[in-house]
Amino acid sequence: MLTETSFSKSILPSGVATLSHLAVIQAQGEDAANFLHNQLTNDVLLLPVGQSNLAAFCSAKGRMQASFVVIKTAPDTVLLVMNLDLLAQTLKRLSMFVLRAKVKMSDATGDWQLRGLLGDSAKAVIGEVLPWQSVTLEATHTVALYPAVFKDVAVPRALWLAPVDQQQPSGTDVRPEVWLWSEVMSGVALISQPLFESFVPQMLNYESVGGVNFKKGCYPGQEIVARSQFRGTLKRRTARVHSPVALSAGQAIFTPTDLEQPCATVVLCAARPDGEGFDALVSGTIESLQTGWCVGGAEGACLDLLPLPYTLLEDI
Repeated sequence: MLTETSFSKSILPSGVATLSHLAVIQAQGEDAANFLHNQLTNDVLLLPVGQSNLAAFCSAKGRMQASFVVIKTAPDTVLLVMNLDLLAQTLKRLSMFVLRAKVKMSDATGDWQLRGLLGDSAKAVIGEVLPWQSVTLEATHTVALYPAVFKDVAVPRALWLAPVDQQQPSGTDVRPEVWLWSEVMSGVALISQPLFESFVPQMLNYESVGGVNFKKGCYPGQEIVARSQFRGTLKRRTARVHSPVALSAGQAIFTPTDLEQPCATVVLCAARPDGEGFDALVSGTIESLQTGWCVGGAEGACLDLLPLPYTLLEDI
């Protein structure tokens, strides 16, 4: 079995991080919400103006090509916040499906400031709202994210989005790598280029963190996603781990009993702020979670399992 490693007692600092690794796609037009509703894993049509959710864009085989924090800023405007390294190909692919829909898809990254709020800086804006709920003030949108959890401490996190001419939120500067570590510790990650078409949403626990709506209508890959959920065909899950060595997204992970056949894939990794190694999200076979994970090679480092900060849907 993988064993739980002890957490550092240090608490993530409060403050504001610049999120230059993220981008924004804008869908605008009277069919914007309906168009995205038919493309993504979550409900966009009934999403209230000023609110947000998590959603994935899948291939016909149910494999995630991108994932987003979705924000409906007006009845005819929806923003998709995503990883920058997938922006161009995702915008091109979504635009291919527009056809006669009255919607224009565009890169709006240059129109918006993107900041990550941690600790008191997040709590001052979002208060006690649940993940994916938004606080909107004029043209500024702040989305509550899953908190970063370590030991028994949960640090509030939020995504702050505002036009470029708006004043930035106040708070101590937080290094981008510390923000990424908070993302690992939240247990929720957006798809990046190395993970393109690697997972169905449940392999990243998306159904357990509000990223999949099983009651909405069809979207690309919907049948595969539903089958994985209701016919017991899901073979992989995402876990948090601690590693003595740096890992990279897309890196293959093995089990000590078979160092030739990969059983897991790194989703996201970041250094601990206290310098005590690295923490990562890894998606692997359910079976291998029982036998343990290690980096490849005879001398590969062992990974220690950390508890998930939320309950998986199958366990509720």
